[in-house]
This record gives sequence, C-alpha cells and structure tokens, in this order.
Amino acid sequence: MAADGPHWLAPILVALLAYGVVGLLVGRAGRLGLVHAPNARSSHSQPTPHGGGLGIVVAGLAGAVWLAMSDPRADIQLLPIAGLSLAIAGLGLWDDIRPMPAAPRLLAHTLACLGALWWLDVGAAFGLAAFGLFWFAGVWWLNLFNFMDGIDGLAGAQALFMALAAALLAALVTPEAAGHPVWRWLPLIAAACVGFLGWNWPPARIFMGDVGSTWLGFVLFGVALATMLESWLTAPVWLILGALFVADASLTLLRRMARGEAWTQAHRSHAYQRLARRWHGHRPVTMLALSINLLYLLPLAFAALHWPDFAWALVALAYAPLIVAILTIRSDGPD
Repeated sequence: MAADGPHWLAPILVALLAYGVVGLLVGRAGRLGLVHAPNARSSHSQPTPHGGGLGIVVAGLAGAVWLAMSDPRADIQLLPIAGLSLAIAGLGLWDDIRPMPAAPRLLAHTLACLGALWWLDVGAAFGLAAFGLFWFAGVWWLNLFNFMDGIDGLAGAQALFMALAAALLAALVTPEAAGHPVWRWLPLIAAACVGFLGWNWPPARIFMGDVGSTWLGFVLFGVALATMLESWLTAPVWLILGALFVADASLTLLRRMARGEAWTQAHRSHAYQRLARRWHGHRPVTMLALSINLLYLLPLAFAALHWPDFAWALVALAYAPLIVAILTIRSDGPD
C-alpha cells in the first residue's frame, strides 16, 4: 500500500488484510491458546476461537502507518493515538491468552487515556475540569466497549457505524476535514471492522476478544478527542453515536453495583444478552442495534451538529427511550 497510491484502494486493502489475519488466527487459535470454552456467563455453547480482533488491530495500524507516510500532519494527533493503542492491544492480547486481574488492566487503561489527553493537550484546549471529565469518560468508554462485546457481530458493527458516521458528519459540516489524516483514518478503521466481520458475523467463527474490543474503544476515544479539538464534531454528537453501548453498559453496571454483585467479573446480564437468549440467536439483536443506530441515533447526531443550541436536549432524546427499553428488558425475569 504505497503512500502515494489511490485513496480508494486503501480501505479495500485494509479490509483484506484484516480478513486474512483473522483467517490465520481461526486456523491456529488452538496452538496460540485462543480458544474460548463456554461457561455459565457465555453467550455461546461451543468452544470458539477468540482474539480475532488482532486482525482489526494489525490492519488498522497498517492504515495509520500508511497515512503517516503520506501526510506529516499525522505526527501531531494520529501517530500518538496509534502508538498508545498498540500498548492497549498488547495488553488485551495477553489477557485473551492468560486472563489478568481487573486492577492492572484498569490501571493500564487509565494511564493510556491520561497519555492521550496529555499528548493532545486537551487541558489547554478545554480546561482542567474538562480534562478530568474526559479522562473518566475515556476509561469508562474503553471498558464498556469491552463489556458490550458479548454476542456475534455487535461490537464490530458498532465500531463500523461510529467510524463511518463520524467521518460522514465531519465531512458534511467541515468539508476540508476529509483531507486530514485523522479523518482519513476513520474509513480505514471501518474497513478493518468489515474484514473482521467477515468471520465474526453471526454465527461467528471467531470472537473479537479483548485485543480488539479495548483497541477499538481506545482508538474511538482518541479520534473523538481529535475531532473535537479540530472543531469538526462535539461531545454531544459522540455521546449520541455511542448511546446504545453507553446506556446498556452503564445501567447494567449501576444495577450490579447497587446489588452488591462482583461487577468486575464477566456476566451475561446486559440487555443485549438477555434479548439474544430470548430471541434464540445473536443476529436479530445485532441487526436491531444497527437499525437503531442508523434510523434513530444518526439523524439525532446530525441534528445536534447542525443545531448546537439544542445539542444536549437531543442527547436526552437519544438516551431516554433507550433507558426505558433497557429497564423494561431487564425487568422481565432473572438474569
């Protein structure tokens, strides 16, 4: 993928690279210690390879390197995010092979988000209070994206939606954004997700694993910061684009903490997991999530960008029906 090659070719090559890497993992997962045996908290019934998100990481970072070779502006925002994301992916892969306690994982995520905020100089742009708020939001987003990777296709489809939606909205409102390396990385991240979904679409032949879910969570966080610093997108827009994951993961965590449960342990009490059991399959839930994103949340994000005075009201409009639906799903029987 030469730096001066046609830009339309890059997403195709990234998708093919991701698909190829995941295919190699499918055939070698047993020897690599990447086979996930089902347990009481699983949403699958057969031993299945995991760690397939490594394909997203390899392809996504290859896209970042190509952009760095073609545009020196990548050194300012894109490369720091990509470099920190490599550490996140390495930790996630280790956790996929040999599960780690929650504390060191959370510490590493906290330091990585702090590093991104410091390198991008978010404090100078938005103030120290905003710096602290973004720090908390980044750590939570990174982990909730991992929590929501529990059924076939869901996390990959969510990342695909968010990357493409952010690119579309930024280009519509600020056309010159489309030439920036951070913007150009978004369709490449989406392409890497497409390649992975070729193996993970229900019924999945491999799972994403922590290596992919934590990498995607961190990269989306870093790119969101960059788009806000460049004044392409705003915090309300990103909150709306991620509303489905934020609402389900946050309500589930709060409920588990209120009930005194071991909230750091894996479980299958999210609303999406309950729906998958009720509907006897993962595909209907993943398709429902995509439909909500495309038909409801994307138009609200577009409106929030065009009418900033009403942005926070639109955030409330995005979350209110989701919260009601999640609480209704959760109230129907035990976890």
